Amino acid sequence: MNASSGTSCSPWRDSHDANETGSIANTTQAEPLFAAERGPVTVTSLQPASLRLRLANRLRDALPSTGTAIVGALLWGLAMAASAFLNLYYWETPDSARFVVLLYALGGALAFPVGLTFAALVSRGRHWETALAAAFVCLLGATLAFTGGLFALQYRSYYAEWHAPAFTRTWASEFVFTILAALYQFVVLGIRLYFPFGFAVLAAASIWFARRRR
Repeated sequence: MNASSGTSCSPWRDSHDANETGSIANTTQAEPLFAAERGPVTVTSLQPASLRLRLANRLRDALPSTGTAIVGALLWGLAMAASAFLNLYYWETPDSARFVVLLYALGGALAFPVGLTFAALVSRGRHWETALAAAFVCLLGATLAFTGGLFALQYRSYYAEWHAPAFTRTWASEFVFTILAALYQFVVLGIRLYFPFGFAVLAAASIWFARRRR
């Protein structure tokens, strides 16, 4: 290499160094220096967390207050018990009527906070007519589900002593058919105990909910 001129004596070395310098320069020019030049960056990992946060906020807003849940559950349970009692007073023995009334009271008390929460979720940001229909359907569905479920569990416990040993194939089929038979009986015989007083209270509760959501 000639020290005074700074160039190599080999033409091949000079050509190789020139190519290397050009490739480095091209690479430097092609790579953006700032994030703004690279285009928008999409952070997909935050989307599930944001969705969960929105759902949690919606559920929190839909939940009734502690006072509303407790007082409403007591009043709703008493109303459902009164409806059953009015229908059974002249038809059943006192012991049988007492058990059914207690079952309807417990089912109603458990159903009220759940039904109210679902009604608030469905009717959020909508007109009062939607809130009225949502309260009617959700309170009715929750009350029937909880009361029917309690009735099915009691029905199953009554016939459990005649069933096969637990967790066998025969026991599983007996369990399923017993629950289905109990639900069928509840639909045929139990829903009529809500007429007329229970449905009148349901209409009043739906109107109260719709006026409250306005």
